[in-house]
Amino acid sequence: MRHKLLANLLLFARTLRASGVSVRASGVPDAIRALDEVGVTRKPDVRDALRAVLIFRHEDFVRFDELFEQFWRVWPETPGSLPQPMRVPTRTRSTVRMLAPGTASAARDDRQQVSSDIPVAVRTYSPNEARRQKDFAAFTPDDLARATVALAKLAWNPGVRVTRRWVAGPGRTIDLRRLLRVNAKHGGELIAIPYRVRRVAPRPLILICDVSGSMEPYTRMLLLFAHAIAAGERRVEVFVFSTRLTRVTRQFGTARVNVALTRLRDAVGDWSGGTRIGEAIRTFNVDWGRRMLSRSPVVLLISDGWDLGDPHLLAREIARLQRGAFRLVWLNPLLGSPGYEPLTRGMRAALPFVDDFLPVHNMASLEALARHLNRLSERADRANRRRVHEPCLHG
Repeated sequence: MRHKLLANLLLFARTLRASGVSVRASGVPDAIRALDEVGVTRKPDVRDALRAVLIFRHEDFVRFDELFEQFWRVWPETPGSLPQPMRVPTRTRSTVRMLAPGTASAARDDRQQVSSDIPVAVRTYSPNEARRQKDFAAFTPDDLARATVALAKLAWNPGVRVTRRWVAGPGRTIDLRRLLRVNAKHGGELIAIPYRVRRVAPRPLILICDVSGSMEPYTRMLLLFAHAIAAGERRVEVFVFSTRLTRVTRQFGTARVNVALTRLRDAVGDWSGGTRIGEAIRTFNVDWGRRMLSRSPVVLLISDGWDLGDPHLLAREIARLQRGAFRLVWLNPLLGSPGYEPLTRGMRAALPFVDDFLPVHNMASLEALARHLNRLSERADRANRRRVHEPCLHG
């Protein structure tokens, strides 16, 4: 597999994500292995192979095929040659057609911009854009201050849930308690028939944050992120863990972020210690799960996946957590690094039971996370998610 094709696959995966298509976290490495098997001589074989390993949602199939045809427009006539994508001009914000290297148009002007039906938003350079893309591990105190202001402007709204309680409203269920009361003035005649509906409440959020030593470059910024969510009107529960789990919701109750972080360090005895993700999740499931998972929350688990514990324990407890949550989202700061693959024992054990595996390494990724949470709905299709009850663990 040539280096140029690998770069094109990475660009194609980014194009899919930018168009709203959900791409598997391990999609590009799987795509490389798939193309090694099927080859690149027949365009339908390549399309089917990439579709099988890059995406997983049935509703994305049509959009994937459209983007594939638009991205890989130049296909080699000579067997064994590599397909070429359209070229994306940089330093512009416009609707462009990507030109293939080697074409007559590209030879005349390698930077030519032509309208097409693929909107490719390429941002011009600016200090704000540079800060959006800057890795949290490289943040300065000034960056943290700016990020705190930006986080306060983001909306975190993972939708609503239907509760077990009833309220008066237009529906099909008769409210028997109110029936006699509202008709008492009619001498018992059933003149007015009141109805009731299930009460709708905001869906709660639960944050479980890794504050172990391996997460140290990202810890402060991710706790600022947790504080920004907890400071909103929505009910949010916050936990942190290293070798053991600690509930810190009360410490995050103050509006002053510096005070909250100081209280947090005082409350956590194993700050920057080792990492035992499985034991921390088991503590949550045993001590807090019955009460907090009954409201079908969205759970955000923030960790780099480096785990010193038993991977079988982690697989069992993460599966139990997923069953009780409306959606389980694993946020990994390392996922934003080029070439990262979730190869650690902990990540391999947990990923089959994770609904969404997303990066959380810069402000752009947090903005994408906010958009993702705001698109969640009650009708999310959990039936089609891959569930593995007996994970095969190696190493």
